[in-house]
Amino acid sequence: MHEELKARIAAAKSKWGDRLTILGHHYQRREIVAFADHVGDSFKLARDAAASDAERIVFCGVYFMGESARILAKPDQRVFMPDIQAGCPMADMADGEDAELAWTRITQANPGRNVVPITYVNSTADVKAFVGARGGIVCTSSNAGKAFDWAMERGDLILFLPDEMLGTNTAIVKGKQHIALWDPHAPEGGVTDAELAKAEVVVWRGYCHVHTLFGLEDIKRAREQHPKATIVVHPECLPAVVDAADANGSTAFIVNLVQETPPGDTIVIGTEINLVRRLAQSFPDRNIVPLSPSVCPNMYKTDLKKLASLLETFDERLEVTVDEAVARDARLALQRMMTL
Repeated sequence: MHEELKARIAAAKSKWGDRLTILGHHYQRREIVAFADHVGDSFKLARDAAASDAERIVFCGVYFMGESARILAKPDQRVFMPDIQAGCPMADMADGEDAELAWTRITQANPGRNVVPITYVNSTADVKAFVGARGGIVCTSSNAGKAFDWAMERGDLILFLPDEMLGTNTAIVKGKQHIALWDPHAPEGGVTDAELAKAEVVVWRGYCHVHTLFGLEDIKRAREQHPKATIVVHPECLPAVVDAADANGSTAFIVNLVQETPPGDTIVIGTEINLVRRLAQSFPDRNIVPLSPSVCPNMYKTDLKKLASLLETFDERLEVTVDEAVARDARLALQRMMTL
């Protein structure tokens, strides 16, 4: 069955030629990545989408990634996903209406201060639009530090959403002492005016379950089982886990670290299991071990059958669309990221 599906995908790709480009996120299955024209993390694939001249862009990832590609693509290009229902729970933890409420409260508690919003790329188009309309910027885990620098040059208080962990870990690296937590489900955000007035960074209570699965007990076990290993984790992990690891960084950072590690060495990796397994297959001369098996079920929704069906039919129900009023402001925030 797999061989038949692979043949159908190859035939469809050949038929479309240069009029088609397929983008595949690092967390996709190995067999999907094999058909991608570009493979990378969210930042690289956003750049690839913006640079593409293909008539049709197929994004093998989750929905916020397809939205970003649609926003950055040219007006005459069309963006599709093999599974339009492949969402991101963390992106759904913040919406434009909640962000507006938080903005009103935070700015009222900080008269005279310039608040600059940053949204992780793992966010909905309306949150990106909210940020873009207020002079803010999108970031990925690859460039969160640069986004913080950019924001601090323009203001004295950062609102970071929707990932509490990436926001907190980046703020710590930047030496921020006063980090307030905004909980959209708590009355008044669960924070006092005094705390907001003192804050240098306000982070949103949101998280990626793939990465918050990892705990200190996993680090301890890895140290015991692999005492000479390098432990690297993603900055969406809990701050204590990031602190206990030897290194942390984006998926691109992790891939580069593995590439640069001498053969024979052991690397324990705390991120999505599909990437860890693919790295282990790609670098058999290194001992690559997952910190703990953690899978993103939404990334896993894309399979060969869905990709083959899409490439053969380009069903309009699988096309990614974004309202132009939303796309206009979201594009501002994304383009600011691209120029960092």
